[in-house]
Amino acid sequence: MSANPSPNKVWYTRCQVPTASGIALDLGWLSERLSAFDTELGILQDAPLDIALSHYDHSLSTLIREGGSVPAIVARAEGVPTRLLGLTFIDEGQAIVAHPDRLREKQDLRGARITIPAFAARRNASHARAMALGGFETALRHVGLTFGDVSIVETPLAQTVPPGRLRRDLKIKDWPSLEQVASGEADAAYIKGAAAREAAQRLGLATLVDIDALPVRDRVNNGTPRPITVHADLLEKRPELVIAFVSATLRAGAWVGENHDRVISIVCKETGATREFAEATYGSNLQAAMTPSLGHERLDLLDIQIDRLARHGFIDSKVNIEDWIAPEILIAGAAALKGEVSVENGNC
Repeated sequence: MSANPSPNKVWYTRCQVPTASGIALDLGWLSERLSAFDTELGILQDAPLDIALSHYDHSLSTLIREGGSVPAIVARAEGVPTRLLGLTFIDEGQAIVAHPDRLREKQDLRGARITIPAFAARRNASHARAMALGGFETALRHVGLTFGDVSIVETPLAQTVPPGRLRRDLKIKDWPSLEQVASGEADAAYIKGAAAREAAQRLGLATLVDIDALPVRDRVNNGTPRPITVHADLLEKRPELVIAFVSATLRAGAWVGENHDRVISIVCKETGATREFAEATYGSNLQAAMTPSLGHERLDLLDIQIDRLARHGFIDSKVNIEDWIAPEILIAGAAALKGEVSVENGNC
């Protein structure tokens, strides 16, 4: 037992996207593993707003987060002592959509009015702006254009609230950029996710550029790759809790490959998408995509995102990935899972 005060509650947060940790949460494995250490699991999406905002700034010292890279990178760049435990990479239906009466071909983007969400009050909550800039940067480059060839229509931001219950309670609109395009205020918007694709179709918008069909380096954005991070204070004081979390997440990643229908049902609940759109958007290769890794390819892709955030003013200096990662935890989590499976199989 650590000589430092030990937390009796670990907080967990994730985005409304397919995640192995979200699967582990739904199956009860996260709570089960932590309860073995007499530790309660708190879900940030159900917390009061002052605590829930740690989803963006990771200020909560007992927090483990699987979520978009923009808040994680900005928090690290601003000095929050987080450690990177792993990266997942699942294609999420990234696309540029437009009203077909105004833009029919991707080359029609020249001179178009594109929607870019405004900066939030704090840069670590400005992920919507970063995603749109990244998506449009890629799409424009593939047709030989730059931001100088389009005009930007800024999408005003509502109150900054993390994904989940609080957004529903406050009735915050999910797709203001799409509504701008549908109303004629703009010509094209960036989307990602099954629910966003469904909303675009409902509003009569069509895909102009399918970003998911581009080479992997061009698909880098807020969730590709997606980091799992932990506050260094928790990792230092109670590494066994972090290892337990990682082992449950790895277990869920393996479980995904043999339980496709159940996984899609969980993903529908996590994302708010219908089964049809969840299957079409996320249905292939879920196991490899949702299993965390710190392999060189995913780290290189994360570095592309860090460069982009620096160029667009989200961070003042680059994050050193080698100083950020804690690869020993992923190794220990895999070893713990292997031991658990051996015991379950009677091979202890």
